[in-house]
Amino acid sequence: MDRETAEPQVTSMPGDKAREWVEYHHQNAAPSTYVYDFVWDLSGDAEGPFCTDVDGNVLMDFTSHVAAAPLGYNNPKIMEPLREFDLVDPLKIAGQDFYVSAGDTERPEDSQFPGPAGLMDRLTDATEHYGMDTVFLSNSGAEAVENGIKIAYDHADGAKYAITFEGAFHGRTLGALSLNRSKSKYRREFPEISGVHDVPYCDDRACTPASCDCGFFVGDDPAEQVSRLRKKLDPERGHVDPDEVAYIILEPIQGEGGYRIPSDEFMDEVAALATEHDITLVADEIQSGMGRTGKMWGADHYSIEPDVIAAAKGLRVGATISRSDVFPEETGRISSTWGAGDIVASLQGALTMDAIEEYDLLDNATVRGRQFKETARDADPEGVVDIRGKGLMLALEFDTKERRDAVQEAALQRGLLTLSCGHKVLRILPPLDVTEREIDLGADLLLKAIADVA
Repeated sequence: MDRETAEPQVTSMPGDKAREWVEYHHQNAAPSTYVYDFVWDLSGDAEGPFCTDVDGNVLMDFTSHVAAAPLGYNNPKIMEPLREFDLVDPLKIAGQDFYVSAGDTERPEDSQFPGPAGLMDRLTDATEHYGMDTVFLSNSGAEAVENGIKIAYDHADGAKYAITFEGAFHGRTLGALSLNRSKSKYRREFPEISGVHDVPYCDDRACTPASCDCGFFVGDDPAEQVSRLRKKLDPERGHVDPDEVAYIILEPIQGEGGYRIPSDEFMDEVAALATEHDITLVADEIQSGMGRTGKMWGADHYSIEPDVIAAAKGLRVGATISRSDVFPEETGRISSTWGAGDIVASLQGALTMDAIEEYDLLDNATVRGRQFKETARDADPEGVVDIRGKGLMLALEFDTKERRDAVQEAALQRGLLTLSCGHKVLRILPPLDVTEREIDLGADLLLKAIADVA
């Protein structure tokens, strides 16, 4: 496959072989979230956003596997360094508590095959501006969040409350579920951590306290509006003692909640209150991190200074990043036998971070994201009420959920893979090195799908 000339070619979706593979998969699989019957052919041609399904259809993947494949398929920026690495057994070791070396250099930091230690070194470099110097590696985003809230509770020395935001999604483990405020099915009838309070999340990226209508800023006089978070934490009139709040957790840009981009005023208020009351601020960067927004972390766009960052997806492993004074000193307080014990996954994560820097992919995400938004806005597609995003974390919001779902299906039939989120939002997640031609091609396919539905 030549990435420079490849285009989607679809005969039928799903084809006969895909239906057979899907049926085989479901013979033993527990119910889960299945988007559509796309069956990737591991042996077929694939590079960047282009991939081949089991029936020979060529598709353009603008989901990046929910941002977990930040450079798409078989990208040479990752594959060429990996080819030099000879596979060994075991590839999965007992996590962070055991050591591993490629033995290919005198200085560990110069190894061409960076394992868990090399990945942690890169992560502290990428969070140095927040004063972070310590990392705990795990297997998934939910585990990264779990460890983030555990160390926040520990650091708070007995404080029992937590603050989350409406629309939040932080994972599917029980602790993370307690923080979710998106769909009820994620939490319904599961036990929860007590003491978790919520406040509205800003859904107007241009709002000010005087113009806010999302419910975060309130008051009879527009000139004197105050945030619900400030009212909640007021030492004299609020109902939550700020000294008893262990942490505030938020996504710099909400993912599952609908790709909601907050205003600077909203983030300024969160930052001010976290500082004023000395509350640990946890940033869930699982979807917005690793360069997806045009900066390494979504938080980098705002005035907030997180004390803890939870990362995963594009990192290929889970990671909880903070300062040494926030992490527990007691050994065994947090641990995991298999946490980031996958040597190849750690290597992929480190190589991905290297590629983002070497190929200026933060700048590319900014430029190509702007290109997509301008192209879509100029077309003024029917039924689309908002086109938004930062970098390559992009979204179209439709007037109805039914239209959104129909457009997603129409795009699939044209060979473009997309994802839904929120109530009526379609998210677009191209690979971080997507080209000008690929953005034009993907935008054209999506606009034609919207016209098909209209």
